[in-house]
Amino acid sequence: MRIKLFIYLYLVVTILLVSIESRAEYGDVVINNYSEASGMNPVIFPHWFHRIRFTCKVCHADLGFEFKAGANKIKMIDIMEGQFCGECHNGELAWGTENCDLCHSGNKKMGTHIERSSLQKLLDLKIDERKRQAE
Repeated sequence: MRIKLFIYLYLVVTILLVSIESRAEYGDVVINNYSEASGMNPVIFPHWFHRIRFTCKVCHADLGFEFKAGANKIKMIDIMEGQFCGECHNGELAWGTENCDLCHSGNKKMGTHIERSSLQKLLDLKIDERKRQAE
């Protein structure tokens, strides 16, 4: 009986988590260089989650990630071959590439950017200003 209850709860939680539309939080990196063109949702990279576990050096020096959103031309084949995210997301250290929705959880039409960064705020202000001028 306990096993059936556990399986039922596991399925309910899994369905809820999969059905909830993901959105980027402050500081997350939305990666959409190739995703939508390949028929996938953009990737939401939780920078804060990785940053509390690793120093900047691990990803930006050891793994070679650039410090600018969109500067890394990451393709799934690279990850599957153990480059970029694939260094850790290999099915041993962290989940592997068979769980697409865990990373490709963004909404369509989300461009590559750092969510609510200072630069993004300035760009948004400039866009708002131009819209007001056009009215």
